[in-house]
Amino acid sequence: METRFVYPDDCIAALATPFGESALAVIRTSGAGSIESLAKLTENPESLEKAGGNTMVFGYLKDPDTSEQIDQVMFGIFRAPKSYTGEDSVEMYCHGSIPGIDRILQTLFSHGFRQAQGGEFTLRAFLNGKMDLTQAEAVHELVTARTRTAQHLALGRLKGSIYHQIDGYKKLLIRVQAGVSIQLDYPDDEVEEIPWDFEVLDRIQKGLETLLASYSTGRLFQEGVVVALAGRTNAGKSSLFNLFLKEDRSIVSAIPGTTRDYIEAPLSLKGVPVKLYDTAGLRVIEESIEQEGIRRTTQVMGRSDCILYLVDGTQGLTPEDEEQLATWEQRPLIRVWNKIDAEGVLRTPAGFLPLSATTGEGFSSLEDRLYTEAVKSRGAGLEGTDAVIDSARQKRCLEDTLGALADLQQGIAQRMPLDALALDLQRALGALGEITGEVTREDILDAMFSGFCVGK
Repeated sequence: METRFVYPDDCIAALATPFGESALAVIRTSGAGSIESLAKLTENPESLEKAGGNTMVFGYLKDPDTSEQIDQVMFGIFRAPKSYTGEDSVEMYCHGSIPGIDRILQTLFSHGFRQAQGGEFTLRAFLNGKMDLTQAEAVHELVTARTRTAQHLALGRLKGSIYHQIDGYKKLLIRVQAGVSIQLDYPDDEVEEIPWDFEVLDRIQKGLETLLASYSTGRLFQEGVVVALAGRTNAGKSSLFNLFLKEDRSIVSAIPGTTRDYIEAPLSLKGVPVKLYDTAGLRVIEESIEQEGIRRTTQVMGRSDCILYLVDGTQGLTPEDEEQLATWEQRPLIRVWNKIDAEGVLRTPAGFLPLSATTGEGFSSLEDRLYTEAVKSRGAGLEGTDAVIDSARQKRCLEDTLGALADLQQGIAQRMPLDALALDLQRALGALGEITGEVTREDILDAMFSGFCVGK
């Protein structure tokens, strides 16, 4: 399989900020000779060529073919190895004019630089030993984090929370492997039989199992959950939708069937990203447009991680409500008794949460319940969130490591030959090394970094 990435040594450039009109834009460059190549595109080349690392230089970028000034720029100079990529690098802070950005990039690409591929700056940082693979993945996770909690967890991974755990377990396994290697290297010498340290092996296994179990939590905070507001017409779904968002996003009306299609919006629920849907009221009706809305409501409910089913407390449970609740009772479902502030409201039945979507009474309890149900629906836990994985690649490697350790323990119990046990140890160490990137195939790097944005 041909991969996009090789060990690069040329000069690359890319826009690191969104392409659009803004006060400032950042264009990154990296590669051996990038400072000298960029200096040739300025009115005062020596100012860049003689600049020390981690310094700023003010100047004008020009087109060397026409000597025309392109933009007034601040140049951030970073000299290897003290740069993000570990190579000589320059960041340009220019004006955020779309024509100006385009002109700068085209000038760079015509004079010694090529367009960076997605994630190539971070790939170079990894290849040059500036970060391990778990930290490189964390860069992308940090950029795409949708809530503060997700951002906090990704930042922890970038600081090395996963790497340090894996490195510690790997060092313990290497000590075990060293004892096995002595036995294999000197089979005829009088070397004591290996005293297998089962306490250490158990500690490694339990630690890796805990880390593996954190995957569901990591995915929860990275991907989030889908929540559907459902119920009969005029149950108060749109009012609750607006209460969650703290804005008048959905039309609220006493006229039945106001919401004829679902409306979606993102929100953060105690750090968990939520995609919230306000759906069409469920009722039997012949009107074709509203029927389509009800059909779409059913689809949304079917793919939701949790359903908030609202009942109008002034009307009480109807046969239609009971039928819907029975249909969805096998899914995470929160029963809400709405309009408790209204005159003539009926008593809240057992199993329902009382709420006034108009005044907000009972909303805090509803948020707490929804948070708990959202976490449970994804099989996540909230304890020990300092080191959390959310990478499918890391999950697979941890499973491979635990599989090898299980085979090792079984082999020891069955008094398997030492060379067979050594293979199990090597498999476990290889899988741990793949997590941090010490043992990594190029096709894995290609798949991983291709998901990054171009400027990273």
